[in-house]
Amino acid sequence: MSQQHTNALPVIDLSAADGTPEQRAALHAELHRAATEVGFFHLIGHGVSAAETADLTGAMHAFFALPEDQRLAVSNLNSPHFRGYTRTGAERTAGRSDWRDQLDIGPELPEHRPGADEPAYWWLEGPNQWPADLPQLREAALHWIDRLDDVARRLLHELLTAIGARPDFYDPAFSGHPAHHLKLVRYPGSSPEGGNQGVGAHKDYGFLTLLLTDGVPGLQVERSDGSFLDVPPMPGAFVVNLGELLEVATDGYLKATNHRVVSPPGARERYSVPFFYNPRLDAHIAPLDFPHAHHAPGATEDPANPLFAEFGRNELKGYQRAHPEVARRFYALT
Repeated sequence: MSQQHTNALPVIDLSAADGTPEQRAALHAELHRAATEVGFFHLIGHGVSAAETADLTGAMHAFFALPEDQRLAVSNLNSPHFRGYTRTGAERTAGRSDWRDQLDIGPELPEHRPGADEPAYWWLEGPNQWPADLPQLREAALHWIDRLDDVARRLLHELLTAIGARPDFYDPAFSGHPAHHLKLVRYPGSSPEGGNQGVGAHKDYGFLTLLLTDGVPGLQVERSDGSFLDVPPMPGAFVVNLGELLEVATDGYLKATNHRVVSPPGARERYSVPFFYNPRLDAHIAPLDFPHAHHAPGATEDPANPLFAEFGRNELKGYQRAHPEVARRFYALT
């Protein structure tokens, strides 16, 4: 397997998982290094075809080309599950507006309105909202969730193997209905006020994020010295980053890294599709049993943003912070 790097971001070829023992060993060494030193890497050899990608991106572009009233007809303000369209500037990161609009999608499930003895996070399960005139969007997006669930599961198994853990250690946390989350995102250029926060610096709080980007730069990853590294697009690859649950589960041995998106200049648009590989809402994330645990430096702690062992509490807290209008409408009394 080739030793490829793009601006110090490693390139991991997942197809080596089906290779010779030597190729598997090289894959695990590269995964181990990427996950403990950077927390970000390009993923190739994942098996998702160019045709599947074109189906999704074509449907995404068609959605954002709809008149605004048709996009607002599926506004997430209609949805207690935080599904649907968010107009530009309405989502917040670290208390500031992100200059992007987006469509949030999850597994297609019946509404689970929590009973008196159930946690409020169960209301995150429910149906998506789809524009009436774009049936291809529903088909492509739900197919993408299924395909990337498979890719992310394989990747997680190889990552756990790479650090000496049992590859299926977290399989029970993903059984049933995992809380996967897909975003179709458009960055419409710089804001009229001149700000460049496409999305502010943050860590993802799930397990893994697989990001599909177009050819427009903007993603930046924080270095250990606090500066930010530009991540140039790599055709055919996903940009993968580790979430905070893996960092906490390994006591900081695996690394979740701050990242942000800088708005493209002027009126230039940028499109991206992050897929968040998340466990079941009621999954309790146990500490990982692995031989390097005694080398773990300790997970990063943010008193203003504590992580809970029960995943659904993290997911609901994150949605409520990012979408305060939806939270006020549906969760004021929870």
